[in-house]
Amino acid sequence: MKSFFEWFKSSTKVKRWIFLIILGIILTCYGFTKVLVRDKVEFSDLWSIIGTFVAGFLFIIIGIIFIQKRSLEIFIEANDTLISKSKKKNVNIKSLIFNKKIYEDGPKIVVIGGGTGVDSVIQGLKKYTSNITVILPMSDSKAITHAKENLELLPLEEIKSAIVAMSDKEELMEKLIYWDFKHSGLEGINFGDLYMFAMNEIYDNPSIAIQKCTEVLNITGKVIPVTTDETTICAELDNGKIVEGKTSILEETLSKVEKIKRVFLSPTNCKPASGVIEAINEAEAIVVGPGSLYTNIIPILLVKNVVKAIKESKAMKIYVSNLMTKPGETDSYTLSEHLDAIKAHVGGNIFDYCLADTGEIVPEYIRKYNKEGADVVEIDNSKITGPKIIQKNMSYIKNEKIRHNPDAMAINIINLICNELLFKDKNDQPEYVLLNSVLKEQKKQERKRQKIMKKNGGKLPQKKNAPKLKSKFSSKYKERIEYMQDNVSKKNNNSSKIK
Repeated sequence: MKSFFEWFKSSTKVKRWIFLIILGIILTCYGFTKVLVRDKVEFSDLWSIIGTFVAGFLFIIIGIIFIQKRSLEIFIEANDTLISKSKKKNVNIKSLIFNKKIYEDGPKIVVIGGGTGVDSVIQGLKKYTSNITVILPMSDSKAITHAKENLELLPLEEIKSAIVAMSDKEELMEKLIYWDFKHSGLEGINFGDLYMFAMNEIYDNPSIAIQKCTEVLNITGKVIPVTTDETTICAELDNGKIVEGKTSILEETLSKVEKIKRVFLSPTNCKPASGVIEAINEAEAIVVGPGSLYTNIIPILLVKNVVKAIKESKAMKIYVSNLMTKPGETDSYTLSEHLDAIKAHVGGNIFDYCLADTGEIVPEYIRKYNKEGADVVEIDNSKITGPKIIQKNMSYIKNEKIRHNPDAMAINIINLICNELLFKDKNDQPEYVLLNSVLKEQKKQERKRQKIMKKNGGKLPQKKNAPKLKSKFSSKYKERIEYMQDNVSKKNNNSSKIK
């Protein structure tokens, strides 16, 4: 009985349609009684009777349709894990229809790369489909501690970062995965390291262990390392010198003495991990990048049979351009030079489309990057052969850094997929209808965000729970306060030295 009365709460939004159905029944009955009580029906009365009947039937049909629609929304909303309680007041069928527990018919997308750029792609795409497979390099950008050496931990920094990006609750997952233990024997090891170490011991197979890790954490999609073989990234410089290891390559190139001529893997015959080739073969879209060209993107493509599978795949192939050049690695590289470097390593063009930013970035942030030796990637269309270049505003300022906008990137990728389905005359199929409906809704929201960001100097709007602005007192006496704090810290340091 309690569940019955819950249907009449204001939050269910059902009462209005019940009222419409009742009104329709009243009008229908009224029209019917008009016929019964009259001996003869005049032509002038006929129109009013027909009008009453039609209006009544229409009200009943509309009420039933919208009650069914609202029932579906309530059902999905009750099972939705992606929408927080605070947002449930604003949800509708378009936003709910893609819940991964109800609809798993979204496009199959393979994302290839590594770093923050690929994480941004994942964050955007997970709003449209749960059929995402991320293929990442096996590399650890963080220092290898003594504890890590003792446990012989796999280099899984890229994997952990992708798991966080694919999670429903990113902030909580990030805190958990990167939680550093305070115990003396576990210094330099976080929860993510131990969790994956345990899974690897259980299954005795790194690829399966990572897959099981993602299943337990209930993330959207799959994360697969491109290979589980022991392999080293090597770079040949212009002067013929060979540098081994990702860290060594970065250190060598930052000296800016010689440029990278090519990169290769040692050994060269490393095999792809279980599930990599299968994912590429089944994909409807393959997205490569953004990411470090020579240490993330190209090494993945050099693993045996990966490029062959991409070339033979019927999927749409999309390359997402980097926003900025990487100091030492791709100094002054234009977009055509990024693409030419990939062509040189894989034997020709493998992309149908290339998504690039319009470059509408606030100059003050570009100057910060210039000081570190980085610059905006120039889009030199006239020198590009192969993929079709699509320029869209896909950047924003996050934490005072120039980053790819996850929503803008995802909108452009999904838009290409929708256009492909239209081209194949699949616009009447459920996969297109559902995908297109969510795309339209996201486009509206993105247009609003872009307007706000333009007013805010390219930055995202502050959250409601963001810290308040500093008071006039703190700004006026800022220097004096800092001076006093420095004196206190110096005194503390001196006293500790005396002890």
